[in-house]
This record gives sequence, C-alpha cells and structure tokens, in this order.
Amino acid sequence: MKKIAITIFSVMILGAAVSAASAQNAKRITFKRGATSATVTGTLSSYKSKRVYVIRVRDGQTMRTDSIGKNPISIWIEGPPGSGYEQEMAADCHAFNEFNPTVAGDYKLTVQECTKADPWKGTFKFKVTVN
Repeated sequence: MKKIAITIFSVMILGAAVSAASAQNAKRITFKRGATSATVTGTLSSYKSKRVYVIRVRDGQTMRTDSIGKNPISIWIEGPPGSGYEQEMAADCHAFNEFNPTVAGDYKLTVQECTKADPWKGTFKFKVTVN
C-alpha cells in the first residue's frame, strides 16, 4: 500500500512539473490600453510544431479568435480549471472560436497547423477579441 501511495504521489509531482514547464513556455497575450482586440503572430516550423499563448479574461466577457493569415491554423482553447469550457469540434480547422460568457482566469490557446490542409511552415496570424 505504501508503494502505491508513493507511486501516485510521484506521478502527481511529475504532472505538476510538466504543467509548470509548459506554462513557462506560453507567451502572454496583452492588449494595448483601451483596446478590445490584439493581433498575434508567430511561426511554425513543421506540421507537428505548436505555439502556446495565455490570455487572462474576466467573468462574463466574450472571447473570440479568428485566423487572419494566409496559412491555415487550428486554435485549441483550454479554459481555466472549473470553467466548464468545451470547444466545439466543427469540421473546419478550428481557427474561429467564440466563448461566451467567460469565467475569470487564464485561458490557454494552442496554435498548430490545420491538419485538414496541406502541410506548410512559416508565419501565422490570428486576432483575439475580448469584450
């Protein structure tokens, strides 16, 4: 029984370390004073590469993302713990998302190449709006 407890504890510590490491690699999205949207640009080097962003929102807001670049991307959103947010899995690339109302906290946005389009590498651009 003691070995099982130690194993479970070790797995929990490892999970927390991996989560903290991935959060450190995320780039925070901020808006200019008075703005309700921002344009985010980045690069992807391969079909399996990804970029992670974090944005803080307040209770009751509407958050939207939409690709505005020429390269097709997918944007996967993970809400803060307890938000109950589940992304709709449409048949498109998932570049357009709308979540209303938000729960206060950090939302993680993961950008990858759209797997439903031809592979590419280079720059991407998307707009995030919160109001």
